[in-house]
Amino acid sequence: MALIQVNFVSQTLMRTVPLQVVLPVDKFTVPGQPLPERQYPTLYLLHGIFGNYTDWVSGTRIQRWAEEHDLAVVMPSGDNRFYVDQPASRDLYGEFIGRELVEITRRMFPLSRKREDTFIGGLSMGGYGALRNGLKYHETFGAIAALSTANVVATLDQYTDDAPVFFQGKPYIEALFGPVAQIPGSDKDLLYLADRLADVPDKPKIYLACGQSDHLLPVNRALAHDLEARHFAVTYREAPGDHEWDFWDSQIRQVVEWLPLGGAAAGVNSGNVGV
Repeated sequence: MALIQVNFVSQTLMRTVPLQVVLPVDKFTVPGQPLPERQYPTLYLLHGIFGNYTDWVSGTRIQRWAEEHDLAVVMPSGDNRFYVDQPASRDLYGEFIGRELVEITRRMFPLSRKREDTFIGGLSMGGYGALRNGLKYHETFGAIAALSTANVVATLDQYTDDAPVFFQGKPYIEALFGPVAQIPGSDKDLLYLADRLADVPDKPKIYLACGQSDHLLPVNRALAHDLEARHFAVTYREAPGDHEWDFWDSQIRQVVEWLPLGGAAAGVNSGNVGV
């Protein structure tokens, strides 16, 4: 399994940005014949607040699950910006995730260009980012996986000017999302984006999960109910766990098995021999 670090100049963010990519191109058969070339299904995987592009590989076994299923995984950095656009500061993270990142990685690597092979997922802040951009750019993504989603719009009344933690403060939310009064009904409102797909027959399939001890459990339950009411195909799961890596590690394996990947090619790879 190739684990690749990439730095490239992003037009939407106007700076050099990092990526980590898991790419299953190095399997071979005994006695050493490479497997046929192919275009790989791809999961764009977003981290949570305080994290960066290395989080998923260091915090979970995503590299192992991707290797076993011949899945490419692209992991960008979101810099605590919730993967939405802030035009005034030229931080167009929504456009970066939903358009530019897909386009440029397809040029760099042997990735499938089919919607049914292109997926987006994330945890917490990244769960919100996966849903927001998976719904907004639904022509690109055939499936969305969101773990422990931090659905900001559902908790706007909890943000205050004097919050002890910056990401719970109203100034932080308004810096990213705009005035609180204008967030509902905007393209930062997950249910507004879902409503816009009411007449779309091929809606993205959605996987939602949350730990039973997670403080975001009520928000995630409500989100699953609201998306099902809008006729999305939702797989919703609760399991023991909190807002932490043990839960996300167990669930990302479930996500990979839930994705429509088909069978993986047998072959020699790091730590696993299937001939």
